[in-house]
Amino acid sequence: MERHYTPIDRIIASIDEALRISTGGAPAPQRPNPAGDAVAAELDEEQRRHAAGLMRINHAGEICAQALYAGQAATARDDATRESMQSAADEEIDHLSWCEDRLEELDSQPSLLNPLWYAGSFAIGALAGLAGDDWSLGFVKETENQVEAHLQDHLERLPPGDARSQAILDQMKIDEARHADMAEAAGARELPETVRRAMAFTAGIMKSLAYRI
Repeated sequence: MERHYTPIDRIIASIDEALRISTGGAPAPQRPNPAGDAVAAELDEEQRRHAAGLMRINHAGEICAQALYAGQAATARDDATRESMQSAADEEIDHLSWCEDRLEELDSQPSLLNPLWYAGSFAIGALAGLAGDDWSLGFVKETENQVEAHLQDHLERLPPGDARSQAILDQMKIDEARHADMAEAAGARELPETVRRAMAFTAGIMKSLAYRI
């Protein structure tokens, strides 16, 4: 007999996944690393630390994305919305893995605050889902729009010649734009300006801390 999963079941499963993702290595990606055979640039120590700081921010952002989608999927009311969230989350796993690989290449590590980022983002995602699928999709759209903007900023701030980091961020930017389009097509609501500003402010705190810690 097929088991019917309740919202509580999904939340428990999400918590289990949270512990694995936020404290351990990223799951295996479904797609190959876009850095491929790109030649690693010769970076001096300051450039290496800067590139690692940027990639640590992006890795932490992907931890947040996993948590947001998990929280939203756990409280989504419509199966189609939940499936869309899961599909986007699967692509975000690729991003998580690619960023982790690049951090290792740069002799660095993910943010030590990842469990905190996950917990906070899961709570926000669950609340967005409880507000209704159209609001939840609106949150996805705005999140992805802001992520796309900060990826463009990071592309402009990478050390010259860092082709491996650039290739990863280029593909991530393409994927994030597609996720925003998906959410809009599914019926996303436009979030109030105050909410968008609060999201940007919160993301700014995370980026400032993750760059260093």
